[in-house]
Amino acid sequence: MAIKQELEKKEKWTCLHDKHLSLGATMVAFGGFDMPLLYQSAGIAPEHYAVREKVGLFDVSHMGEVTVRGKDAERYVQHIFTNDIADAPVGKIYYGMMCYENGGTVDDLLVYKLGENDFFLVINAANIDKDWAWMQEHAQGFDIDLQNRSDFYGQIAIQGPESEDVIERVLGLECKELVFYTCKVMNEIIISRTGYTGEDGFEIYGSHDFIRDCWDKLIAAGVQACGLGCRDTLRFEVGLPLYGDELSEDITPIMAGLGMFVKLDKAEFIGKDALAKQKAEGPARKLVGIELFDKAIPRHGYIVLNMDGEPIGEVTTGYHTLSTNKSVCMALVDAQYAKLDTELQIQIRKKVFPGKVVKKQFYNKSYKK
Repeated sequence: MAIKQELEKKEKWTCLHDKHLSLGATMVAFGGFDMPLLYQSAGIAPEHYAVREKVGLFDVSHMGEVTVRGKDAERYVQHIFTNDIADAPVGKIYYGMMCYENGGTVDDLLVYKLGENDFFLVINAANIDKDWAWMQEHAQGFDIDLQNRSDFYGQIAIQGPESEDVIERVLGLECKELVFYTCKVMNEIIISRTGYTGEDGFEIYGSHDFIRDCWDKLIAAGVQACGLGCRDTLRFEVGLPLYGDELSEDITPIMAGLGMFVKLDKAEFIGKDALAKQKAEGPARKLVGIELFDKAIPRHGYIVLNMDGEPIGEVTTGYHTLSTNKSVCMALVDAQYAKLDTELQIQIRKKVFPGKVVKKQFYNKSYKK
């Protein structure tokens, strides 16, 4: 009891917290929240395969939401965001980063254009306070209304090849007209089609009561609840980054191989000069995929060695993948070792396991374009 009381003091709860407990979820601390790791006594695999083959339901209410409105809304977002939203159509969503002046990553985020001079920014849970302070600091001189709406919105993600049918049939919400990376607004409800799993999928944002009602209907209809465990295995298999692993204040978008989301032809944005220099000269370290020739599992922080046994990097995320049955990882290594098929080794406890550099996408994505 004392442990639970202590947890309640330290960890925030999403609006669906009691729903997870009622389903017998294994809970863990993540991003300052008490979140479900998995619901299955059989482990992560059933939830992972539910998303790959049918449909799964995630609580992502821990994510942060910031609104930017006003005359200078677009100019402000352009200033803090690496991607280019100039003349974006209403309903379009963009992925990109906010960066420090030295090019390090403040956070990666999604920018939704909800209307003229009306933007909705979705940020990572662990970074809400840091991001909000940084956004306020850089809002000086812009005629905008900047609001942190993270406490208002609940959010669920419905992911998998059957997600469109489930949303329309169970929730009665029309979504099939949405294409990849677009959204629509219905009163205080936002529906988008992006996803973090490599499968077709949707996100629904709304009040806590609305999100709780949606959750209950989906669970009653037999949709599989999914936790953070399979969220990580799913995103990893398709090469999607997680802030704190593949991106950080020390890992720039160029180092992470995300240069396509850094539009250096924009007039200006915070970190542009540093990122342009790094792209022109080439980063000292690069994020790569590595496939081991053995079934040993490389984990975050494990040391990557060259074939002479010298340390040349470290693992950011690693798994024995459920979808491809291979031991693979993403790792940040010295740039000279980043070429495909370069043979490397990974120190796993007291043994060294050989492997080679491969593409970071270990499983083919199935988005609906």
